[in-house]
Amino acid sequence: MSGGAIEIITGKERRHRWSAAEKLRIVAEAEEPGACIKAVAARHDVYPSLLFYWRRRVREGRLGPSDPTGFVPVRLLASPSETPGRPAIPAALDASGTAGIDITLPDGVRLHIRHAAQLPLLRPVIAALRG
Repeated sequence: MSGGAIEIITGKERRHRWSAAEKLRIVAEAEEPGACIKAVAARHDVYPSLLFYWRRRVREGRLGPSDPTGFVPVRLLASPSETPGRPAIPAALDASGTAGIDITLPDGVRLHIRHAAQLPLLRPVIAALRG
């Protein structure tokens, strides 16, 4: 070790907890024309792989200004017993008779989601439809 520098770390290094706003700001910087991911990551003391991960989450709609929790607004339809004079709403069944959830988007697109659907598979579909 002739002439080399030695760094002594006296305490525990702590992980930085990035807010959603900070992540989005760094991702936006990395998305600018001519930006180098490695240089942006180094400027913010982030591993390039973490920056790529954040970019992918933004593309998938899983990282946004409010860092969505996975909840969406729901409007419940009254049951026939609660609203006299209205026809009964049939159960949401698909062609095989499997129960699920029907979702009608504002543009009229309807989704039928089976009971056994997995949330990780639904997130990108719903994010794409929100679009």
